[in-house]
Amino acid sequence: MREFTAAPRYPVPAHGGVVELVYGNAAAEPGREAFRRKVDGRWVPVTAGEFAEQVTAVARGLLASGIAAGDRVGLLSATRYEWTLLDFALWAVGAVPVPVYVTSSAEQIQWILADSGAAAVLVETAEHEAVVNGLRPELPELGCLWRIEPDATTPGAVAELVAAGERVAATEVVRRRRLVDPADVATIIYTSGTTGRPKGCVLTHANCFAEAGGAFELLRPMFEGVAGEGASTLLFLPLAHVFGRMVQLGAVLSGAVLGHSGDIKTLLPDLAAFRPTFVLSVPYVLEKVYNTAAHKAHAAGRGRLFDTAVATAIAYSEAEKPGLGLRIRHALFDRLVYRKLRAAFGGRCRYAISGGAPLGARLTHFYRGIGLTVFEGYGLTETTAAATLNSLDAYRPGTVGRPVPGTSIRISEDGEVLIKGGVVFPGYWHDETATAQAFPAQDWFATGDLGELDEDGFLRITGRKKEILVTSGGKNVAPAVIEDRITAHPLIAHAVVVGDAQKYIAALITIDQEHFPQWKTRAGKPETATVAELADDPDLRAEVQQAIDSGNQAVSTAESVRRFRVLPAEFTPETGHLTPSLKLRRAVIMQDFAEDVAGLYA
Repeated sequence: MREFTAAPRYPVPAHGGVVELVYGNAAAEPGREAFRRKVDGRWVPVTAGEFAEQVTAVARGLLASGIAAGDRVGLLSATRYEWTLLDFALWAVGAVPVPVYVTSSAEQIQWILADSGAAAVLVETAEHEAVVNGLRPELPELGCLWRIEPDATTPGAVAELVAAGERVAATEVVRRRRLVDPADVATIIYTSGTTGRPKGCVLTHANCFAEAGGAFELLRPMFEGVAGEGASTLLFLPLAHVFGRMVQLGAVLSGAVLGHSGDIKTLLPDLAAFRPTFVLSVPYVLEKVYNTAAHKAHAAGRGRLFDTAVATAIAYSEAEKPGLGLRIRHALFDRLVYRKLRAAFGGRCRYAISGGAPLGARLTHFYRGIGLTVFEGYGLTETTAAATLNSLDAYRPGTVGRPVPGTSIRISEDGEVLIKGGVVFPGYWHDETATAQAFPAQDWFATGDLGELDEDGFLRITGRKKEILVTSGGKNVAPAVIEDRITAHPLIAHAVVVGDAQKYIAALITIDQEHFPQWKTRAGKPETATVAELADDPDLRAEVQQAIDSGNQAVSTAESVRRFRVLPAEFTPETGHLTPSLKLRRAVIMQDFAEDVAGLYA
């Protein structure tokens, strides 16, 4: 099949922005629990009415501080309640939030704030504040800076803004809200580009409505919860990522209770206390839960029992109608094994949305078999998160689902996945060339990924046309920027960054044959020693590590190279590893050095 379209099921409003969801909830059910906020170790409910009042109070402070409609405002913080509050407050005054990862390097922060023309920035910590203040000479348009975390001299961004807003009437917020149109820019999210410079993806309010509304219609049972038990989710992925941001919107749109956990160290106790009914995850988290359980079982001498339980769960999920024997075994293992695995997610969790990288059919069946249905999806920042998604009505493990409502998927003649619909962004911020390249066919966005559509419209991703790596944690990594920094070292001939669908980034390194003899003399190595003989030499590895460290300074923690392997020879056009113009042939390198890449993750 070459093309499949899913009909729209959620009408995008003709007027207003996404903040209207907040005020609509407050008007309809002001006393309903909308959020659960962690305060001094306790989860405290926040009603829909209270949240709307807080959004208005902060929005008044933004107006008092001179934030105008269309102003870009940086938001540098880990996932927390204030992130969501500030996000909606910015939308309430018609401003444009520009999220920044807390792991971003100073160089990346400077680029994002400068390229977006940020008029102000909200940061989480004193450390973030110091970094941004140090960049001010390079950010002439940057005005106000507020810090979320309070200290002895500062009450924190929310309290500061609420106090400042006392001189602005609440009716002014209403007036500004009503000026927002669905076609207006809602946010600019920077994503890695093949040139290494992050590109600003412009997403409109209409894009956000189409994404959150489409996902809600596909996953109603998840977002609405079962009878007598409302839906709730604990958000622990970065809100700087479009994936987490849209689930935030989906929770507000659907009425599901939303909580935040920004510290991986407290995630397990947070899940146990919050007890969500669904979670947003990436394959890395789901793989870690499984691998940890398997390791503990085998270490305790219960490996055979665990392996049988796993096989039973997979068989139970794969069977259309499980037989009596399989049902009995499944019930037994539910008491012995599955219940304990579900407890890792709080005990009540029945659904998960997974994206960013493939989970695989085996683990998908395993989790459904233990009572946790994982909906795999596929999308990019440019498609406002999910463009395809599995659902209860259309579920096919091993695929990334069918198009979300209002979206069309087409497979081009060369196998590239093309997308059209309400979730597709209008273009890149101030980059007409990149925008034109992204839309080679009218209205069809070229993803750079290769895929196949089956006879029922389910999409399967088969490869990557563009040179962007996606870790198992869902982080997009452009190899060019760090590779260029590493190869700037005279001893390094080539650096090939790897890590697609892996937990971390690593690199294959080749040594410059012209500089190698000089290094051997300086390091006191035998003149006749080859690269292959010195590949594991501590002095050579220390020299390479200096080049790696230089490269890591230009990227975030998640993009940094953790391990490397020195290859015995350089890449050349003759070996087939370089093009005639001396560009890397990545596919050939990954094939020829597959064992070396595997060794980096052993």
